[in-house]
Amino acid sequence: MENKVKQSLEPWIERVNQGFVVFAGSLMVIMAFLSTYGSIRRYVFNSPEPVSYEFSKMFLLLSFVLAIAAVERQDRFLRCDLLLERFPENIRNIISNIISPILGVTFFGIITWICFGDTLRALEINQHSLSSWPVPLFPIKLVIPIGYGFLCLILVIRLILGLLHVKTSSGEPQSSTG
Repeated sequence: MENKVKQSLEPWIERVNQGFVVFAGSLMVIMAFLSTYGSIRRYVFNSPEPVSYEFSKMFLLLSFVLAIAAVERQDRFLRCDLLLERFPENIRNIISNIISPILGVTFFGIITWICFGDTLRALEINQHSLSSWPVPLFPIKLVIPIGYGFLCLILVIRLILGLLHVKTSSGEPQSSTG
């Protein structure tokens, strides 16, 4: 059963995950060019340019939100190795694959829900940034619940696989048809 879940979801999850990581990496490259451009304008030409700084802030937020699910898929986000290494292997698996995903889905689910409401509100009132060049905030705010929602999906899958692993390792026979 555990292998069926992995085989059916893994290709789709990996494609979406890679797309988010590539997009986040592209935003970081653009952010580097914008920061360089802003610095050159400020220090070489003595002409500060606030738009590059504002876009850099937005791109930093977006790259973090989109890449966080990839970090969790590598099992490196919701961990406290200092405490986990003190427990036996089976307790460590329960903490890593059941308790942590439950806490993560609860926390990030609440953030996703609140950010989704804030996104709809930004669309409704046509919210813009308060800068010299007003940027519509709806598209930026939309990426936040998408990224955190994908993280919640990753955590739910980890929870399901953790529960299936505990069930099969608790002595119940595992079917050989897979």
